[in-house]
Amino acid sequence: MSNLKIRLYGDPALRKKASPVGKITAEEKKLFENMAQAMYAAGGVGLAGPQVNINKQLLVIDAGAGLFKLANPKILKAVCVKSGEEGCLSFPEVTVKIKRPEKIVVEALNHEGVKIRIEAEGLFARALQHEMDHLMGVMIVDRIGMRQRLLILPKLKRLKKMAKEGITR
Repeated sequence: MSNLKIRLYGDPALRKKASPVGKITAEEKKLFENMAQAMYAAGGVGLAGPQVNINKQLLVIDAGAGLFKLANPKILKAVCVKSGEEGCLSFPEVTVKIKRPEKIVVEALNHEGVKIRIEAEGLFARALQHEMDHLMGVMIVDRIGMRQRLLILPKLKRLKKMAKEGITR
């Protein structure tokens, strides 16, 4: 069982830009495992290092095609922008519509430290981009307009209060 706690909106850890990983060591492999356990336990499809207060460019994703453990991901190509619903483990009970490329090509290190290329589309592409945003300190509320923000404002205030009190998932 993972001892990692998922930070809620309002926690300063979510705004930090994560540092690139030099190489995948036993420590990173253990972090990947713990992050995956935390993601599955919370019922998510993705989780990035900053969400569990790990300041490294690490993320885990399982959007139905198996578990991916990636470090230092970069988008090489993105096409076909579509609007879609997104939620976030750091924003329980909040969903918003966000425009993102439907198809992307990503380069990253896998859990063994091997540089790989991934062609992703649909939910997998959306989840990858969402988690990559977290690595840069960007959250779903940064990608929505004022109208959507006003609709979720009461929930955002509640989450900020919880984060200030040190509550995590």
